[in-house]
Amino acid sequence: MPRTSPPLAASLALVRTAQQAAALLYHPLRSRILASLRNPDSAANLARRLSLPRQTVNYHVRELAKSRLLLRAGRRRRRQFYEQCYVASAHAYVLSPEILGSLGGDSSVTQDRFSSTFLLGLAGQIQSELGKVSALAQRSGQTIATFSLNATLRFISAAQRAAFADDLERNILGVIARHSSPATKADGSRSEGRPFRLAVGCYPIEEISVSARSPDQTQTEELHS
Repeated sequence: MPRTSPPLAASLALVRTAQQAAALLYHPLRSRILASLRNPDSAANLARRLSLPRQTVNYHVRELAKSRLLLRAGRRRRRQFYEQCYVASAHAYVLSPEILGSLGGDSSVTQDRFSSTFLLGLAGQIQSELGKVSALAQRSGQTIATFSLNATLRFISAAQRAAFADDLERNILGVIARHSSPATKADGSRSEGRPFRLAVGCYPIEEISVSARSPDQTQTEELHS
């Protein structure tokens, strides 16, 4: 029997369908199985590694394979039999807001662009749009042009944070004006060229302590944390 190379797992995959989400979240064991199959292995050997009944692991492996969360990765001989091997389709997974249909959030949920709700909606919109265009590009054998910037910074006061936001917005709008074309024409129709979305978000990453002090004192502590 000719040997074939196992499929390469993606570094990160977006779960875009309710079927895949249900298959992934149905039982806690399934996340363990995916994490344990980042390298190809058979269900029988995986059961031994996890010290679990073979029938239990076989069932969950089959269900994950049906949803394409596990991929077939060739067969290997064990004594007088051949075992089917599987490998996780990715090393990590993100659930897309598309799964929720009309309940999935985007930046239109609020007009307050300084609220955490707006930023969460924008993050969901990015996941949904990027997932769709990535799937289209994969089907057509193309790649998509993206750019990401990730920075960690600190503010020692609300005034410093506000000045940063104003300066950042002014400079970004200037770069957009100099190096891109308008998204729409004066009559509202589409302009020439391929549309892109630029999203910038800034949010605290440290835990905010909640105390029994007055709201003014708590707000001051949060701004200086």
